[in-house]
Amino acid sequence: MDKAPQLLNSSPGKVSLDPEKAQEGLAQLVLTVIELLRELVERQAMRRVENGSLTDEETERLGEALFNLQEKMDEMKEYFNLTDEDLNIDLGPLGNLL
Repeated sequence: MDKAPQLLNSSPGKVSLDPEKAQEGLAQLVLTVIELLRELVERQAMRRVENGSLTDEETERLGEALFNLQEKMDEMKEYFNLTDEDLNIDLGPLGNLL
């Protein structure tokens, strides 16, 4: 598979508009959204743990689920030949997404 920066027109953080690379660009965009949601869920989970609103069993299951989700994200990034930097899309004047 081609290296991600090629599908990003050699600019990490930019989504490619090249019709030839549409599949790779779509994979990058979808994984970026999933990573954003994963990070939000992880932050919310940490707040719940810190506030003591979870039982020990719930905390254990939550930690396991977050670990498994991170492993799956790593697998998908590897499959599509993407890095964390590739998922950190540049939003122009707003800065980077992640």
